[in-house]
Amino acid sequence: TELVMFERAGCVYCAKFDRDIAPIYEKTDEGRLAPLRRVPLSGEASGDIHLASPVRFTPTFVLVDRGREIGRITGYASDEAFWGLLGALTDKLARERP
Repeated sequence: TELVMFERAGCVYCAKFDRDIAPIYEKTDEGRLAPLRRVPLSGEASGDIHLASPVRFTPTFVLVDRGREIGRITGYASDEAFWGLLGALTDKLARERP
């Protein structure tokens, strides 16, 4: 399981995420469950990730389990919104796991 962050240079919302969340993410329960992997929007995520649809905006966070997209968060507005949306995705992951 991982959280894949699609980003691009000059993205102000990516920079805001880097200030607000990135320094603490790996220390959280969510960060331990789904480590963050950064991928340039122009690059390839990996052949082992099957996205439900193309990623068009940055940042986009895709929760991936066993190579399959569980869900995504498009954009970054605030830390409160991010944690709430990520919580909903991790709850969905828990429901779908055997």
